[in-house]
Amino acid sequence: MNDIPWQKIFDDLDIHNHDFQISPYYIDADQIKACCQNFTRTNEKEVRILCKQDTRESRPKVFRDNGLFLLPIKNGKYAILAGEGYIDIPDITTPPEIYRSKLDFHPITSTIGNSEMQHVDYAFATGLIQDFVGDDTLVLTIRGRKYTPKFDFQVNGHQLTVESVQTEVDAGYEGKEKLVLIEVKNSATTNTIIRQLYYPYRKWKYHVPDKEVIPLFFEKRGGYYYIWQFKFEDDNDYNSIKLVNAKRFKIESN
Repeated sequence: MNDIPWQKIFDDLDIHNHDFQISPYYIDADQIKACCQNFTRTNEKEVRILCKQDTRESRPKVFRDNGLFLLPIKNGKYAILAGEGYIDIPDITTPPEIYRSKLDFHPITSTIGNSEMQHVDYAFATGLIQDFVGDDTLVLTIRGRKYTPKFDFQVNGHQLTVESVQTEVDAGYEGKEKLVLIEVKNSATTNTIIRQLYYPYRKWKYHVPDKEVIPLFFEKRGGYYYIWQFKFEDDNDYNSIKLVNAKRFKIESN
């Protein structure tokens, strides 16, 4: 947690008295560094670490107490906003579906280690991802960090503009009619910041406007593969995210 440095930032910049109902509070990396320059620990002064708030619980206390969350809007620039910035990842308690791998062998290397990438790669290799979204033409085309184009959107009643913010897609697959973007985790996640799904969605919708862009959240827990499918009912509304499908699978080899 970064409770102490963020409390100092709020105190130094008098953010406590800002009216978040009227507008977000805009802050940049230089201001954060200036407020935290006397801290000695890296996690108390490194901007990248201070601004990483991927779950509701990982927010500093001053954010949690005041119902706030943080969004990057440009390289080194951020908006602090009031309201809901996260989406629940509900547990899937229905019985797992048995999925029969389309491979005619079981790749031994897929069982070595326990990384996020190897699990989603194996799920794709067996055909599970393709079957889940209903597109067997998918091929791996996106992976890693890239920057967003400029785009506008609404969030909790406020208008924001984002430009050149770094985003990451753990695995992206393009087919003839669909583009699938996957956020991969390797632990039981209960919620995530919507930004992790929304910014990549807006970036790739900009580049591939004529295909359906499908955001997925993926986890492997024990011997089961969990997949949640989301959609944005309004591309210009950050909070229009909805869960449309969720299943867990057990993959069986031939």
